[in-house]
Amino acid sequence: MMGRIDGDIVILGIAGKMGVTLGMMALRAVRESGVERRVIGVARFSNPEHETTLREFGLETIRCDLLDPTAVASLPDADNIIYMVGRKFGTQGDEAMTWAINTVVPSHVARRYATSRIVMFSTGCVYPFVPSTSDGPDENVGMDGVGDYAQAAVARERVFQYYSESGGTPILMYRLNYAIDLRYGVLHDIAQLICNDQPVDLTMPCFNCIWQRDANDRALRCLERCASPPAVLNVTGPESHDLRETALALADKLGKTVSFTGTPSETTWLSNASKSIALFGPPETSIEDMIEMTATWITLGGSSLGKPTHFEVADGKY
Repeated sequence: MMGRIDGDIVILGIAGKMGVTLGMMALRAVRESGVERRVIGVARFSNPEHETTLREFGLETIRCDLLDPTAVASLPDADNIIYMVGRKFGTQGDEAMTWAINTVVPSHVARRYATSRIVMFSTGCVYPFVPSTSDGPDENVGMDGVGDYAQAAVARERVFQYYSESGGTPILMYRLNYAIDLRYGVLHDIAQLICNDQPVDLTMPCFNCIWQRDANDRALRCLERCASPPAVLNVTGPESHDLRETALALADKLGKTVSFTGTPSETTWLSNASKSIALFGPPETSIEDMIEMTATWITLGGSSLGKPTHFEVADGKY
């Protein structure tokens, strides 16, 4: 793909959980394609190690407060934008900041990059709760998220939609549902609870997930699928996973027993990713591999980002 598309790539909000690895994947693909192309990572870089890692790998980096319209206006031109900016955790009690980041920043960015392709990271939380036995909502289901974060995520999409429809900016709404790697995510959280002899909350009885590498791969490939009006794509694994069964499988790999708390709800947050799977094929990393790797990582004392998923939250309050 990198050999086909034109122009440089700017990754906004690159210093989050997924951005550093996505930036490295993008630059590696550029190098393998043989095409000259800049890959530029933009963030505040409150953790300087992230900027150091990216620079050592060969990316260019720019420190920028994306809430500052003057700073955004000064960012370099690029034909391809990966928009990873968003705020979820910490919303409760500081709702105004969540709404500012999820609505004001999109307005700045959409004006600055009105002629660029934009893959905009969104979330499956924009959908309403669905029966736990269902396949989850597909892209034709209307947005009706629960809680301030979910509603701000809906608003983020609406801002980008406005600029796409009024100005012709090609955009893809990348509705991701639980990307995970060894250092964070639903499996990591469950494994830590088990190792700490804490019960696993079954309130949200099932979940979707996708390995971070697979999610990053799909996000970059979506640069070829931006459109006006915006395209929409659910991205997650091909099936939902029963939380109790997953916890038992992890406990077995960890050599531990697991206890449970909470009453399983009849509804939960799920996404139907059949459209993205038809486009890109099934993710390469299976749930069995994820469970095996997570258990090994936790057993070996692997690091944690310290950013719990709060998969058990059923009221949208993060």
